[in-house]
Amino acid sequence: MSLIPSFFGNGRRSNVFDPFSLDIWDPFQGFPFSSAGETTAVANARIDWKETPEAHLFKVDVPGLKKEEVKVEVEDGSILQISGERSKEKDEKNDKWHRVERSSGKFIRRLRLPENAKLEGVKAAMENGVLTVTVPKEEVKKPEVKSIDISG
Repeated sequence: MSLIPSFFGNGRRSNVFDPFSLDIWDPFQGFPFSSAGETTAVANARIDWKETPEAHLFKVDVPGLKKEEVKVEVEDGSILQISGERSKEKDEKNDKWHRVERSSGKFIRRLRLPENAKLEGVKAAMENGVLTVTVPKEEVKKPEVKSIDISG
């Protein structure tokens, strides 16, 4: 389960055990009206995922965005979806651009949550261009072991 994208094929992973396997899929890829230009900001919405004893923490870089421009959702009880849009700066008639490196457009990241995710307590906060999503963990019940006496 490599987190490094494949250089062969289209790079889409479909491993159900890899939470990042749902990333960046454009159903219109290759069509003349492809939305690929609109999803260029996806690559810039970098995510760190850390697990602590109490929760799963997702930190997403979204510099320059306000919390109103970012949406955090849980789909089907197991998919964490983070999306938003970085608007392009308006051009004035007399402006001359020398370099444009900052991306603009829509972005979406989808991650499969682990089975121990407690969806009722999901929280999100944004500070200094970093969105932090906290997904608490449910206590995993250890199976009860019953000893059986052996007769004879």
